[in-house]
Amino acid sequence: MSGGTRLENANPLIFQRSGDRLLTATDEDEDAADPIDDREIFDLIRSINDPEHPLSLEELNVVEQMRVNVNDEESTVSVEFTPTIPHCSMATLIGLSLKVKLLRSLPDRFKIDVHITPGTHASEDAVNKQLADKERVAAALENSQLLEVVNQCLSTRTM
Repeated sequence: MSGGTRLENANPLIFQRSGDRLLTATDEDEDAADPIDDREIFDLIRSINDPEHPLSLEELNVVEQMRVNVNDEESTVSVEFTPTIPHCSMATLIGLSLKVKLLRSLPDRFKIDVHITPGTHASEDAVNKQLADKERVAAALENSQLLEVVNQCLSTRTM
């Protein structure tokens, strides 16, 4: 938070959560081939907590299923996120939280790209460069205080 106690976006728009994914018999069949798809990735990230508000990234419309792209055959996952305001100082932390959640949840074969939706943040190039740099991400996760904040974003919150 900037200024110690003042929220950057004190009154964010709150969006309705999408419904839960309906499971089919094929989804529950352990022997069936089950490629990872956009909805599965969205389900992993939708409940991540915003670092500034007691709301999920989905409720703030920071993440949307239509901004998730998965190619299971090529083992790539791309997630665009949209900060609530163009000068959001939490954008890097949000991106790092998204990246960590996916790194912890997906098989190692996946290349994960997390970036800001083009044209939605004043420093999108700098934030995207940080999130794409493996060494910077690894160094950030070695910082115990930063890792604690990321883990708070990833913790389960009661609805």
